Amino acid sequence: MGRVLDSGLMRSLHSWRAALAAGLLLLAPAARADGREPSAPSNTATYEQLEVFARVLSYVENNYVEPVDEKRMMYGAIQGMLETLDPHTVFMPPEVFKEMKIDTSGEFGGLGIEVARKGDSVVVVAPIDDTPAARAGIRAGDELIAIDGENIQGMGVPEVLQRMRGPAGKRVLLTIMREGFNAPRELAIIRDHIRIISVEGALYGGIAHLKVKNFQDRTALYLRKELDRLREQNGGKPLRGAVLDLRNNPGGLLDQAVAVSDLWLPGNLPIVSTRGRKGGRANEELSKERDTEPSYPLVVLVNAGSASASEIVAGALQDHGRAKILGTQTFGKGSVQTVIELEDGSGLKLTIARYYTPKGRSIQEKGITPDYLVPETQGGKGSKDQPREKDLDRHFKAEPVVSSESDMVAKPKTLPESVRDWDVSAKVTDYQLKMSLNYLNSVANGAARPTTKASPEKTSTEKASTEAP
Repeated sequence: MGRVLDSGLMRSLHSWRAALAAGLLLLAPAARADGREPSAPSNTATYEQLEVFARVLSYVENNYVEPVDEKRMMYGAIQGMLETLDPHTVFMPPEVFKEMKIDTSGEFGGLGIEVARKGDSVVVVAPIDDTPAARAGIRAGDELIAIDGENIQGMGVPEVLQRMRGPAGKRVLLTIMREGFNAPRELAIIRDHIRIISVEGALYGGIAHLKVKNFQDRTALYLRKELDRLREQNGGKPLRGAVLDLRNNPGGLLDQAVAVSDLWLPGNLPIVSTRGRKGGRANEELSKERDTEPSYPLVVLVNAGSASASEIVAGALQDHGRAKILGTQTFGKGSVQTVIELEDGSGLKLTIARYYTPKGRSIQEKGITPDYLVPETQGGKGSKDQPREKDLDRHFKAEPVVSSESDMVAKPKTLPESVRDWDVSAKVTDYQLKMSLNYLNSVANGAARPTTKASPEKTSTEKASTEAP
């Protein structure tokens, strides 16, 4: 039915009734070849509601006080329908859909802010590193009040993102509210042509720091190249360890999350499984035999801004014992979206499944619990005030745990006492990174318990159950 309506819209904006009639016809009982009366359709309620929709449309077209923009009304109707579903299912008009495709390519004109709806507000999930927003001091948890003086209350997230984007060099005035502010404040930010280099690396005494900002086209390829560059910088010697830094990484492409996980896992291990409605359409992604990184100690660094694809990677490496997770609780987005391009250039991002870690854990609402709790600042308590999936309107509820093995991760611990300060990391001002480097240096020197290498013999039976929790 949806495609019939889309075709009708493309042929003529004035063929509403014809397109709607075609949709209603698809729902109507079909005549039987034997002449007997057709049985009542199973979707009678939907058929009746479409009749109501057609009647309201007719009233508005013929009686509204001013001429109506039919395309705008149609898009509004679609958006209203999807707003009854989860917050990640959205309709994108052509201009918004175009911007979304630019996002996944890693280049766009804008500010570099990931936002989400929390109640009636639009809040910052995370500013992307080294973008105008990050340099201007935008923080995770900031509430957006207005853009260029226009209040954004009631706007959808796609429209908010569209208003922040545009040609590089143009100013955008953001009005924000933050805990501790007495009143909203305005920040003037200049758009830039943002080229998100998804991977950056540095070397600390033979230990690699790999910052992955998001999962876009070719992220896994760039990550492998950065590892090779750091090995060359290390004089060709093997790395002593690595920090995979996924903090404030909002996610991105599922296939890239799988490919990044695969870098550190031996072959034929489950990375992530996805299950659709009623647990159906199960699909499992497995690691490949080739090009696996050596078994040096590995830390995955996460925080409340680590979402979606980041949580897939952290969960896979944690379940297989290949890495220790350090930082704070992650965002908790455990749903999978597919993107459908429609005939008029618009797009539909539709939630089609939930994803699960190799041991069958659902991350929805919960997030990934770190093995070691390391707050953002020394003596801090974490990032409880940052918005997470559980704070979003209409989010999916976490599924109940069906066995003790489905919730394998214990409460986070503090770092072992055997972890010592390291002269190489002494000047690092990023506390979480500093602690990660100190931990890996202690492991490499045998002073702390080493990270266990994933073993196919041990983990091949720990695949996700075929039944959804």
